Amino acid sequence: MPAIRKVRGFQDIFGENARKYRHISDTARSIFKKYNFEEIILPYVEDVSLFKRSVGEATDIVQKEMYTFTDKGGREIALRPEGTASTVRAYLEEKMYAHSPIKKLFYEGAMFRYERPQAGRYRQFHQIGAEIFGISSPAADAELIKMVKDILDILNIDTRLEINTLGTFEDRKRYLAALETFLKSKKENLCETCNIRIETNPLRVLDCKVETCKDITKEAPVITDFLSEESLEKYEKLKSYLNELNISFQENPHLVRGLDYYTHTVFEFITDKIGAQGTVAAGGRYDNLVEQLGGPPTPALGFAAGIERLMLLLDTLPEEEPLISVIPLTDDYIVTALKTADIARKNNLRVELIMKEGSLKSKMKLANKLKSKFVIFVSDKFELKDMVTGIQEIYYNHEDLLETLKSRV
Repeated sequence: MPAIRKVRGFQDIFGENARKYRHISDTARSIFKKYNFEEIILPYVEDVSLFKRSVGEATDIVQKEMYTFTDKGGREIALRPEGTASTVRAYLEEKMYAHSPIKKLFYEGAMFRYERPQAGRYRQFHQIGAEIFGISSPAADAELIKMVKDILDILNIDTRLEINTLGTFEDRKRYLAALETFLKSKKENLCETCNIRIETNPLRVLDCKVETCKDITKEAPVITDFLSEESLEKYEKLKSYLNELNISFQENPHLVRGLDYYTHTVFEFITDKIGAQGTVAAGGRYDNLVEQLGGPPTPALGFAAGIERLMLLLDTLPEEEPLISVIPLTDDYIVTALKTADIARKNNLRVELIMKEGSLKSKMKLANKLKSKFVIFVSDKFELKDMVTGIQEIYYNHEDLLETLKSRV
């Protein structure tokens, strides 16, 4: 029988990659804590209508990429393709707005999109993200961007920041009318997908990766020419705040993001090191989404970062704590070895109890393979071997043994 293999577009994360994943997650969590965000753990499945109403029926996510199915109760269900819509749904359903005028939430976990697998992009992928509810000031946009930059800086991941504004929905309507007119005049030279997008989601044409389309859209009208005074003022304030925080940025008038719910600020942190899929963290403001989903008018903003893409860019990991292997010299000393390992772990030491059958030589070979820094041979005494220097020392009680170990690891 052929071996069962993982489903295309899904992956096992183990070994060094698992260490990278956890380092990214732990780093983000430490920063979220400093900025006073609290965690929300979201369900993996949602009603399909949540994403149709928030992300947008004409988006690629809803039209082509969602994993959907009908459950036994006849409900149309989707594996979540992103985290913002679910967080907004929870914010409303749990009436979080009734307890505090401001709510700051972060999440981590798997998302699902039926896309063509490539470097840093899988059909099951993982994101860290955060959302802020109840603050309309552009200062919150600047602080969110600073928080994302803090995470990337600690991970030593080099990116450039691109920003734009989409204004209000009213600003966008005026812009879309001009953009649609321009694109229709260039239809013959646009790709097939962009010709469809002209009718369904013209903004997405600006994000097309086909070179001919990119060349054409360089001449397209820019949204900043269609903004109200209030929208322009918000954008100018954001830029001034970023300058005050010494955050370098590039303005990209064609940066639109792929989801319908964005208003005003949009931003991306981009790298050139992993090919076309260079966006590693992105987000923006979505001041209408809470109300659009049935809640009270609530300004909101957020971001998400792809952990797999960050893993591709992570060059260094913190050193692992030294490993101590414990080897009972005969079966008579197994209980003592168990107790020794237990006491060492209670003292925050990293321990491997080697219980495999075989000779002492084979057990030492395993200790070497595990990259043990020390080995404790357990008999009626404890022999501590430094695997780097080869020096061995004898101890007759756990207290003296632990004192030495804790001073050297």
